[in-house]
Amino acid sequence: MSETQHGRVATDAAGPDAETGEADDVSEHSEEAGGFDPAGEDAGDAGFEADSPEEFEADSPEEKADDAREEFERELRMLPGDWYVVHSYAGYENRVKTNLESRIQSLNMEDYIFQIEVPVHQVTEIKGGKRQQVSEKVLPGYILVRMDLTDESWAVVRNTPGVTGFVGLSSRPSPLQLGEVAGLLAPEPEPGTKQAEAARPSTVEFEVGESVTVMDGPFATLPATVNEVNADTQKLKVLVSIFGRETPVELSFDQVTKI
Repeated sequence: MSETQHGRVATDAAGPDAETGEADDVSEHSEEAGGFDPAGEDAGDAGFEADSPEEFEADSPEEKADDAREEFERELRMLPGDWYVVHSYAGYENRVKTNLESRIQSLNMEDYIFQIEVPVHQVTEIKGGKRQQVSEKVLPGYILVRMDLTDESWAVVRNTPGVTGFVGLSSRPSPLQLGEVAGLLAPEPEPGTKQAEAARPSTVEFEVGESVTVMDGPFATLPATVNEVNADTQKLKVLVSIFGRETPVELSFDQVTKI
């Protein structure tokens, strides 16, 4: 084979790689090196780089949870209206949600009141020696309402049976920040991750009345006071100051740290 033919064969062989390799992880190397062949001798190095510590760190459960929350917050930003906190009788949160949804339809307020949520999270309970996941209200006595606040929409919500008022000024409450809403409503991590966390042994001892800091969940970074300690289930009931009121929240030992 002549040198001219050999050069043409080499060029033709490189062509498909250049076309199909642009979506590979080695695209940056192709630009810098002026023709990196992913099928060549450096392919092993490219695979090694994809498995670098930085890649593993980016794929860690914590990073994935942060990414999911940021994506959820971006989705919230696209929705109309603002989020307000409405106080209700404890234990009547779901009934208030149903009542308000019915009033929105009957009073034709769909263009002003868009969404009602009762924030819940999954907790692990031990019954009969078996662990099981159950839903628990994050904010007992509170619901979140996404709405355009007008005199009419305020009255519809305020006069719903079971509602005791908005959190904030009586006639002009302040909306929540989207970061706060995302913390309350964002999807939780995969069950496998939570089960692995729950399986971690904890030897930390807590006392009633002790001050702690919440390290995980929607109340992360907030100070709290220990109200109950259950060593068997490795759970605490703490009082967290939310919207100016102390709210009981159940957390596992590894979700708080001593101050």
